[in-house]
This record gives sequence, structure tokens and C-alpha cells, in this order.
Amino acid sequence: MSRKSATDDRPVTVTTYEFPHKPEKTTLAKFIYNGEKGQVFGRTPTNWAQLLLFYTIFYTVLAALFAICLQGLFATLNTEYPKWQLDSSIIGTNPGLGFRPLPERIEDGSLIWYNSSNKTQTNVIVGLLNEFLAPYRSGGGQNQVICDFNRPPGENNVCAENVAEWHECTEEHGFGYNKSAPCIFLKLNRIYGWIPEYYDDVNNLPAEMPEELVNHIKQLPANERKQIWVSCSGEYEADTEKIGPIKYMPRRGFPSYFYPYKNSPGYLSPLIAVKLERPTIKEAISVECRAWAKNIIYRGGRRDRQGSIQFSLMIDV
Repeated sequence: MSRKSATDDRPVTVTTYEFPHKPEKTTLAKFIYNGEKGQVFGRTPTNWAQLLLFYTIFYTVLAALFAICLQGLFATLNTEYPKWQLDSSIIGTNPGLGFRPLPERIEDGSLIWYNSSNKTQTNVIVGLLNEFLAPYRSGGGQNQVICDFNRPPGENNVCAENVAEWHECTEEHGFGYNKSAPCIFLKLNRIYGWIPEYYDDVNNLPAEMPEELVNHIKQLPANERKQIWVSCSGEYEADTEKIGPIKYMPRRGFPSYFYPYKNSPGYLSPLIAVKLERPTIKEAISVECRAWAKNIIYRGGRRDRQGSIQFSLMIDV
């Protein structure tokens, strides 16, 4: 509206404001269904139909793209062998060494701690080893034959571990845990297609190889020297005095007739049972076991360990 001033003939503009009304309070019942606006949960049926149609198309297209990607991935995979092998793979060509029994509690790390006169504790360890060794006792399924250096497995077979050759490292003897002479089982991790390079030349053995292992290799026939050798000792000088004599069963290494690993049906990794015959009791002993082959890189220490394994043993009586 315009208004003329008494001293000025120009019109004066006056702006009027309308204050907003307080919005009507929406109840839960009215939010669920608003009959005045024809809305359900704040949307009309047409809005809901458009929204559902959009998301139906969106997720259908997304699922189709995901399925296409999976099919493309599966087309590059093979169930018999990995696409990336040896140096081209993440695993590489340096197999790790593992041991059993693993401590039942994660917080124990690599410490095997038990009381040899406590049947509950020894039975737990025996149970863990039985579970681990079950496939070896059952024959592993199929295609397994007993091998030696003069009888390789052949094209369609794999070698079996002769459980009887573990002698006192069996369930019948409590794996030695009831007599304070425990058995530790060692195995190499599997790497598809990896072929060991053996220390089989007695005139070309590494200088750092333990003398007792060197003497053992020299005593074997030439055809039995193709093995990945294993040596166990105290990690430190004090541990060497506590560990006592060590016995390896059924042999001192992983034989050549188990390699290379080709994911053949029934294949089981070879095992070595390491029996600590008279370890010092009531004292912690740090043990290091090492695998010996020309193409196994060794690195000790607590971090980035390669080609070896470390565990601690504590026996209470």
C-alpha cells in the first residue's frame, strides 16, 4: 500500500509481514497414516511405488554387475593348482616351519607349559596331538602308499607316513608328556610346485650346520641324503645345557619322495617327531628348530623369522 506525505508528494511504500503459523503437531498415528493428505509414513502411495521401483532396479543392476565380476574371477581360477606360483605368488619360495602341539591358550604364545604328573593337563595335550595326527592314522583317504628312496610314489599315488615308525611318540606312550620326555611334531608349510635343493654332498655342507647333523648325513647311503634336514637346539647357550639329548623319528629330515607338492588327492605333509629325552624340569627352555636346504632362507630372531621355528618348554613335576 502507498501513502502520500504532507510535505512530499512522492508515495511512501509500507511493507507488511505475516508471521508464520505454528506448525501443527504431528502425532505418531497421523505419521503412520495421514488421511487428509493420503500419506503413509510421510509418503503417498505413488511416492512409495516410485521409490520401490527405483531401488528394485538399482539393486538388480548392482547384483548383476557383482555376479559378472565373480564369474570373471572364477574363470581365472583353477581348483587343482594356484594361478600364481612360486616367485609370482605372495607365499613365495621359502617354506615356513611349524610345530605341534600348539598351546591351547593364545596368551601363552609358543610356550608349552604342563605338569607331567597332572593327568588332566597331559590328557589335554594328548587330545590336541590326536586331533592333529588323525588324518595320518586314517591313511589320509586315498592314493597313499608306503614309500622309500628306492620306491617313489608313482604318478597317481602319494606317500604315506608310517605311523609305526614314530615309536614312543604315539598315543599309546602319551607322546612322552606323562614321563617328562615330550614329543614335538615338525612340518614344513606346503608350497605348490616347490622343489627342494638338498644338502646331499658331504663335501659341500654349510659351515654353520651342527656337527652331529653333519656326522649323521655322512653315515647315510648316498641315495638317502636327499632330505630337507632338521636340527633342534637350545636357542641360547643356557638353553643348550638344559635341553638334553634329542631323538628324531622316523628320520632326521623330510625325504625327497614327498616333493614336489602338487595338491594330489590324499597328500599329507611329512612329519618329524622330535623327542626331548631328558629336558631340565621346572625351568623354561627356549628351543629353536631349523630346516636345512640350499633354497630355504634362514633368519632367526623374534621378528621376521624364516626357515625355523621357536618354542619354549616348561615342565612342572
